[in-house]
Amino acid sequence: MEIDLKGRSLLTLLDYSTEEIEYLLELAAKLKEKKAKGIQGSALKGKNIALIFEKTSTRTRAAFVVAARDEGGMPEFMGKNDLQLGEKESVKDTARVLGRLFDGIAYRGFAQENIQLLAGYSGVPVWNALTDQYHPTQVLADLLTIKEEFGYLKGIKLVYIGDGRNNMANSLLIGAGKMGLDFTIISPEELWPEKSLIQEAEKLALNSGAKIKLSADPAAVYQADAIYTDVWVSMGEEAQFAERIKLLSPYQVNADLIQQAENEQLIFLHCLPAFHNRETSIGEEIYQKYGLKEMEVTEEVFESKYSRVFEQSENRMHTIKAVMVATAGDISSIDE
Repeated sequence: MEIDLKGRSLLTLLDYSTEEIEYLLELAAKLKEKKAKGIQGSALKGKNIALIFEKTSTRTRAAFVVAARDEGGMPEFMGKNDLQLGEKESVKDTARVLGRLFDGIAYRGFAQENIQLLAGYSGVPVWNALTDQYHPTQVLADLLTIKEEFGYLKGIKLVYIGDGRNNMANSLLIGAGKMGLDFTIISPEELWPEKSLIQEAEKLALNSGAKIKLSADPAAVYQADAIYTDVWVSMGEEAQFAERIKLLSPYQVNADLIQQAENEQLIFLHCLPAFHNRETSIGEEIYQKYGLKEMEVTEEVFESKYSRVFEQSENRMHTIKAVMVATAGDISSIDE
């Protein structure tokens, strides 16, 4: 089956079929190999890319900028103080302006509704660089990292432990359901995903062969191929630190948890940034307030042989590049 994603937006992985996600992963691997050989691309030559970032970022912003430039594109960053999005100008009007000036728009912000409006009114591909509900470009990088490590995705036992109702847990649920992984969310029941999303993932699993499970017991990491965690408090939820620490301390990824998996070949994944030591101002503040040197993952695990967090970080660029090239670029130039 020939895959053509030209003009498509990526708001959530629900927008793409299993075959289309596989296509993007294969394209990302090809583009990664091309970059390793030092070959400058032209698939985005002459394309202007708008980067709208209401939330701060390291990996996502850098990945979009480098990915665009690698293929000849011209990225333009616009932070929360550079636009009047939803304040003096509606999201609809902003979309119609930017759609006439740019060939693609990446949006990183809070409301999923905003990115839906951008996609609905801009007339150009719009890519979700993170919202409160979903983070699809991150999960594409995660899937590529897992595939590179094990050679396949179907049947891989992926365990996500921690805050089970954040954008990463939501997006991994969809990604696993689409690609046939054996996926378990381990979290206090208060932090499980919305029932409607769980039901959606279970429907996807009927076609892909995925297994979707939820547990409140950290022992469910047994025989995991990959253990994934994320920060306990997402951007905009900083007032909930004390509550989340109390709830999630039993779910920390530490050496004991790794041993419970009883799989020496497992890998540890984290979308970053991670609170694994006191080497940041926030890390030091957490220590001073709560006496914690580490939160969702210990320094020992983060720096261990199991960790693939920086492979994930690099793969953000390759998968983002694949999305932009496939939806807004000249895909024919890739094999030239």
